[in-house]
Amino acid sequence: MTAPGRRSSTFTRLLRHGFTDPSAAERLLDSAELAAVRDDPVLLEALGATADPDLALLGLVRLLEAQPGSLARRELLDTVIAAKPLRDRLLGVLGASAALADHLARHPRDWEVLVTYEPSDLHPGVLEFEHGLAEAAEPVALRVAYRRCLLSIAARDVCGTTDVPQTAAELADLATATLRAALALASASAPEDAALCRLAVIAMGKCGGHELNYVSDVDVIFVGEAAEGVDEAKAVPAATRLAAHLMRICSETTVEGSIWPVDANLRPEGRNGPLVRTLSSHLAYYQRWAKTWEFQALLKARPVAGDPDLGAAYVDALAPLVWQAAERENFVADVQKMRRRVVENIPVAEIDRELKLGPGGLRDVEFAVQMLQLVHGRADATLRSGTTLDALQALAAGGYVGRSDAVQLDEAYRFLRSMEHRIQLYRLRRTHLVPEDEADQRRIGRSLGLRADPVAELNREWRRHAGVVRRLHEKLFYRPLLDAAAQLAPGEVRLSPKAARERLVALGYVDPAAALRHLEALASGVTRKAAIQRTLLPVLLGWFADSADPDAGLLNFRNVSDALGKTPWYLRLLRDEGAAAENLARVLSAGRLAPDLLMRAPEAVALLGGDLQPRGRAPLEQEVLAAAGRAENAEQGVTAARGVRRRELFRTAAFDIVGSYGTETRPVEADQGALVDVVGAAVSDLTAATLAGTLRAVVRRGWGDTLPTRFTVIGMGRFGGHELGYGSDADVLFVHEPREGVPEREASDAANKVVSEMRRLLQIPSADPPLLIDADLRPEGKSGPLVRTLKSYEAYYRRWSLVWESQALLRAEPVAGDADLGRRFVDLITPLRYPAEGLGEDAVREIRRLKARMESERLPRGTDPKLHTKLGPGGLSDVEWTVQLIQMRHGWSEPGLRTTRTREALAAARAAGLLSTEDAETLDEAWVLATRVRNAVMLVRGRAGDTFPTDGRELAAVGRYLGYGPGHVGDMLDAYRRTARRARTVVEDLFYGA
Repeated sequence: MTAPGRRSSTFTRLLRHGFTDPSAAERLLDSAELAAVRDDPVLLEALGATADPDLALLGLVRLLEAQPGSLARRELLDTVIAAKPLRDRLLGVLGASAALADHLARHPRDWEVLVTYEPSDLHPGVLEFEHGLAEAAEPVALRVAYRRCLLSIAARDVCGTTDVPQTAAELADLATATLRAALALASASAPEDAALCRLAVIAMGKCGGHELNYVSDVDVIFVGEAAEGVDEAKAVPAATRLAAHLMRICSETTVEGSIWPVDANLRPEGRNGPLVRTLSSHLAYYQRWAKTWEFQALLKARPVAGDPDLGAAYVDALAPLVWQAAERENFVADVQKMRRRVVENIPVAEIDRELKLGPGGLRDVEFAVQMLQLVHGRADATLRSGTTLDALQALAAGGYVGRSDAVQLDEAYRFLRSMEHRIQLYRLRRTHLVPEDEADQRRIGRSLGLRADPVAELNREWRRHAGVVRRLHEKLFYRPLLDAAAQLAPGEVRLSPKAARERLVALGYVDPAAALRHLEALASGVTRKAAIQRTLLPVLLGWFADSADPDAGLLNFRNVSDALGKTPWYLRLLRDEGAAAENLARVLSAGRLAPDLLMRAPEAVALLGGDLQPRGRAPLEQEVLAAAGRAENAEQGVTAARGVRRRELFRTAAFDIVGSYGTETRPVEADQGALVDVVGAAVSDLTAATLAGTLRAVVRRGWGDTLPTRFTVIGMGRFGGHELGYGSDADVLFVHEPREGVPEREASDAANKVVSEMRRLLQIPSADPPLLIDADLRPEGKSGPLVRTLKSYEAYYRRWSLVWESQALLRAEPVAGDADLGRRFVDLITPLRYPAEGLGEDAVREIRRLKARMESERLPRGTDPKLHTKLGPGGLSDVEWTVQLIQMRHGWSEPGLRTTRTREALAAARAAGLLSTEDAETLDEAWVLATRVRNAVMLVRGRAGDTFPTDGRELAAVGRYLGYGPGHVGDMLDAYRRTARRARTVVEDLFYGA
């Protein structure tokens, strides 16, 4: 008897052998069934070698209890102790699978299938499994026979007799035998249907690829033809009934559970299409309607059951179409978009545990391999394997994938598949989630040979292999391109020039020859610079290919690299700062504006490694004023101010592009309105700071520290509203007020000279983009003086002001110069902007008349009005005039409306109940979308525009900025028309009173 407080020697031995609940294990060992062997060291050693010794012992006791009598129990125990092969197989299964332990408890003589150890048992094929299922005369018996065969596969797997690919192939062969048996049962129950038709079952997915999981849907496609002399109209329904019966036999749950679901949704038209089609119907669909992913799925098509000649004819007929899929427009983009959609549909709570579909998961390897097969399998038949690892090996042998990359991916894929098998084997449930429970992770880790610290080792190995996949799965496409271009290792197998061009075309490059020249120039040689480029380019090429113009991205990268190639920090920044390289790739391939700004001062690329958030007005103005103050003359001062403006425009454009495209570390900005506000405010603040610096430089050169007259610049239009776009002019008014004792003529001359010099200096041709000043909103327009005194403005507005001028003043805000004079100007115009008691009906009618006239006269000829973002129905003008009418009517009584910003005024009007929430959201959505289109056009084309580009590639780039993938520009245009149409309906009601 064990002394109190001391553990028994058995308890200690059990702990040493890996039991986690030694007390329960002691009780089981003390049971009558194990009394004869409880102290046998062979048994304890064997249990300790299993994935879960506690589970294995419990399963063994249950199996002994289920034996029909004492002789049967004695036979089982004697065999377990005496026969090591059976002991390892049986206990290995019991320690890894509670579900198979349940099966053995229900069918206690099935352990005998593990006794035989002939060579034919080591690697059985379809014929052996058909033999194992042969006696199943009805569906329940088929389930039992299936589990018996599965038991032998699992035993070989957990004992290491078979590796992952062999186990997956055996599971696929068992599925093939099971489909044949199920079809035989279905035909036997409906011989009249079987006589009318020929039916072929085509395995797809992992079953077709000979790489099935323990528990997985078995994807199939059914092909039917009429038997000789039978009308097709009778044959196809008969084949459909047989196919449906086959699916029920495999899928339905009975007292013995189910086998697995048979999924026919990969067929033409998916679940909406007929279950069975004739071969000609299949062919017609794939020739006319099939999408890229459907050809990708056909890579794994394999006839497995039914009429073998019909199955072979199906594969032969469709194979040529499969290998033409890479020639389809947007092929790679379609495949990558499909992959992204899979990841996006994973619940957030599960993505970190998703072994198959998550980033760095099994699907990443499979998608990458399949894409390369489709690109290069057209010309190289050795690549046409449905099995992932076989195809990967063939790609490496042909030089289509780097050998070291292929080895790493092979190892990672095997490990991830092993994890997947062990997870599913436990309960025989279809799942790809790594369990959170530590006991489950311990069992999985031990089953994979990780014994020292199973949980920690499992998670470390899993993350390591997932990281390898995540790092390599896109480089897989691009690294061989560099090897082909650089040709550093003579004699090594690499992509031929033709194969390299094919791959570049498939990736969206229009001029593959030029792309290869750029790669050669960047990556050739043995210098450190070329070596770093070879490290960077595989990833960069993938990001370029994700844009609408990969060619431009690569060309721009070469230009930047040529300009900065001798700068020591440039390549180091891209290599070591995780976000910098991707940010650069996005910026260089998104259009012309950002690369043009960058090439004027390439050192600005350093911004991409830091915070791209645009800087505020105060620090910008401080920098510009300091630069102007240090300059020797006005020209140098304004040059410095324009240089800051160019650099910060680049920062803002990069922030906008990265927020619109998204990166690995930063998702796409969900609030597009917020992004528009940031860009509008940033460009407006930058313009104001540039004007302030220019004003300081001009005044210092002509008058020293003090101008003879107080001088202020009033921002108007989008400038005053903090809503400037990249290509907007600066709408302004100039106001001055003579200082005490200064004659008005002298003050006026000084003010006019300042304005003239500011405009000249800001437009001098240079490396920096010009800033155009537009003062046409001043009193009397182009006919009036450029600069007026505050008193002159007061007199004009008191006597002559028209309603449109009051409307324009809604956006007036001081932006540079004398702050006190600016405040007094605002005080002067406030009663005009927000007239007491609101607008009279005559004024409302005049505003409506002016708006209608503008719509009819100012829209450019030949332009589709519905796509004109400024003047078209539901465009910027519609929304802004509607908001401004509300401001002029109610601003006197609603302080929230007294703002120069459109979206702020719209929100205030909604809060005040002046329009419904729905109407406000409709107008806001239209205004934000139209503004984003204008910003996109400027980013893409490098020049301003109010309508969508007509060039296909430019239009696609605008679509990419707005979140529309390749091939979806039609959806983008439809969405714009729809949004604008809804906004116009609101405008008709609120503005025109319809």
